[in-house]
Parts: sequence; C-alpha cells; structure tokens
Amino acid sequence: MTPSVPDFGALLRSAERSACHLEMRDSYGEDQVFADWRAGLPVERPEAYDLPEEYTNWAALVRETVGRGVQVRRARVVSEPASAYIRWEHAITERHNVALGEQVRWLPRSKASDLLLPGNDLWLVDDCRVLFHWFSGDGGWAGHEGTEDQAVVKAVAAAFEAVWERAVPHAQYPL
Repeated sequence: MTPSVPDFGALLRSAERSACHLEMRDSYGEDQVFADWRAGLPVERPEAYDLPEEYTNWAALVRETVGRGVQVRRARVVSEPASAYIRWEHAITERHNVALGEQVRWLPRSKASDLLLPGNDLWLVDDCRVLFHWFSGDGGWAGHEGTEDQAVVKAVAAAFEAVWERAVPHAQYPL
C-alpha cells in the first residue's frame, strides 16, 4: 500500500501568518521535469518549457497563499558538492519558488553541524503545528505525520530559525 501524500492545499490554506518548509535531503526521487533537465531541456525558462499540471497547481497554491499575506519560507540544507537533484532544484528555484513569492535559502550541510535539527523534512505552519515528511532511502514518498505538541513545535521552530539565520538567500547561493 502506498502511503498517502498530505493535502498541501489544505495545509497552506490553513496558514494565517507563516508556512515554513525545511528540506534536508539531497534527492527526492525522479519526476519528468528532473529527467528533462538532466536531458538538457531548459526547464528553468518559462518561455522555453511548460511545466506539468502538478507544478502549475503548486504555483497557483503558493501565489494564493502569499496573496493572503502569508510568509512562505523554504530552507534547504544541502551537501556540497551538490547532487544532480539539488543542482536541478537550484536551477528551477527562481521560476518555481521565488517568482511565486516564496523566500528560499540554502545552507551547506557543513555549516549545520552544530545545529540541532529534526530527523525529517517538515512544514511548520503559524508556529503552532508541524507536518513531518518521511522518505524512503531512494527519495520516494514514505508518509507523513502531523503534531501540535507545543514542545515539538517549539523545537522545530527554533531549528528552522537557526537554519534560516545561517542560510544563504537563493540569489546569492552559487551552484
């Protein structure tokens, strides 16, 4: 049985002030856009490459969320040299995240050694609830779990802010 993917529309529509995404893996599996990028197609250029529906749906959701005044921040903890997947993410971040209103920062894993980080990727919404993501070893979706336990929320918020403070804004992070 395949674990269900959370309803990100409901999650982001529930945000009133902030939605923070912490990503800590160097690969999340393969999709067609990643495969096209690896084949040399210009996926980062809107005038040259049409993103599939799942990407355009995400774009609409982020624009809607930011349009309601919600601050959407994404922090990525990455290995260097970067994996092909991270180089691809970096290539499409301007188009697929920043242009939509997300703020994105990158933290080299070597600069995170003294930070206490959660064991899983996550979304933190309004500093009151967390949705943890689980992935298989090859980057496939493996499940999720939400919590509003205030001790966990507080720890996650502190971890995210520590990463955010130390991380490099997307436009200044060279790959």
